[in-house]
Amino acid sequence: MKIIITGATGMVGEGVLHVALNNPEVEGVLIVNRSSTGLTHPKLTEIIHADFFNLDPIATQLKGYDACLFCLGVSSVGMKEETYFKLTYTLTMHFAQTFLSENPNASFSYISGVATDSTEKGRSMWARVKGKTENDLIRMPFKAVYCFRPGYLHPIKGMKYTHPYYAYIGWMYPFFKLVLSRYTTTLEELGMAMLRATIHGYDKNILEVNDILLLSKKG
Repeated sequence: MKIIITGATGMVGEGVLHVALNNPEVEGVLIVNRSSTGLTHPKLTEIIHADFFNLDPIATQLKGYDACLFCLGVSSVGMKEETYFKLTYTLTMHFAQTFLSENPNASFSYISGVATDSTEKGRSMWARVKGKTENDLIRMPFKAVYCFRPGYLHPIKGMKYTHPYYAYIGWMYPFFKLVLSRYTTTLEELGMAMLRATIHGYDKNILEVNDILLLSKKG
């Protein structure tokens, strides 16, 4: 299995990359970033590309992969809907279309979030945009599309891009796991679930926290 990962300079992407590099079923990983991770590994190839809205210069380098794990994303906090739509929906769909044109038999996995709005009609702006992104990805003729909806994600110790606020709330993870188990996973569990869906398949397009936990524990 050869995979592409985006967003490796963010917390989620870095965690998924860490899990992928340590998985014996993964032969090679290509990461596509705007800036370098500075990471080296025998399985790892990195492309630095500034403009994700123009992938023509690197399109042929995306060929020959079995799956894309799309972990690139932005927070909607303080952002106007037009801007958030462009950076979430438009960017994701453009990357997916380019990847599909180079790898018509590949799968595509997308990081969404708990409470994403599949109707695209709710009051929450981010949830509507994420819902439209999920829906339109699922309609694309990939081998398979998986949309992951994690809630609270407990980071992997020692990672470079973990959000600073986890230093203040990380100690509450046992409490979250006990009281909010329907919304709580570790980043390692998410990465493992993404890989297992990619490698072995799964019977749902949209994976909630319970699905993530189930997949992460499968041998």
